[in-house]
Amino acid sequence: MKTPAYARKEGQNPKGGLNAKGRLAAKAEGMNLKPPVKSGDNPRRASFLARMGGNRGPEYKDGEPTRLLLSLRAWGASSKADAKAKANKISARNKAKK
Repeated sequence: MKTPAYARKEGQNPKGGLNAKGRLAAKAEGMNLKPPVKSGDNPRRASFLARMGGNRGPEYKDGEPTRLLLSLRAWGASSKADAKAKANKISARNKAKK
């Protein structure tokens, strides 16, 4: 049996995250994945940045950015530390709006 597209190169966006084909393959398995939110104060963006900014693992391997760093870049952060900082700022702005 073939692995799902989201686990293979054809379902992954070279700039980070999944492409439409990868998200479609994940949906067929019951997942509900949406495209990245690149800017703004969307709570989903804050949640992703906080979660991924706290992930263990390197940002670079063999001089190349890892999938983790590529995903963070796709969501508008330049590093794990930047992701945590942006998540805190977005959350603070969202709380102030209420």
